[in-house]
Amino acid sequence: MDFLFVIFVITTVFFIVQKSIRSFFLSPRHKAKKSRAFISFDDLIALFVVYSIIILGFGSIYFSLTITGVPVLMEGGAPITGTFIQLGEAVSYFSAVTLLSVGYGDITPVGLGRWISIIEALVGYLLPAAFVLSTVVDNE
Repeated sequence: MDFLFVIFVITTVFFIVQKSIRSFFLSPRHKAKKSRAFISFDDLIALFVVYSIIILGFGSIYFSLTITGVPVLMEGGAPITGTFIQLGEAVSYFSAVTLLSVGYGDITPVGLGRWISIIEALVGYLLPAAFVLSTVVDNE
């Protein structure tokens, strides 16, 4: 693999973890203890933003691997192809389906894509648990 590509993947993963997930759970949004609803609208918006960033981050990893010629996703038994927009749509769709644990099976990961999708699915399973735990702890 190209050195710049490896740097891009490492930077993307760092951005996903450091800037979205970590900042969401360590932000001072719950420091002021006021009487408030158990889950606020701001919390839901923040969670939506975190999920969107993760979907786009993993989608960019799939996209960059695909355009560099590394087959990571198959659709109908063949590697996904298409224009820039079509590839962007396909990898974003696959990323969202994987993160949200829907798994329709129309696009399948292969090779390195399997390992990346396992990591994404693990994040998709752990994020709701972490959100609920942080909400419960903050409201005690």
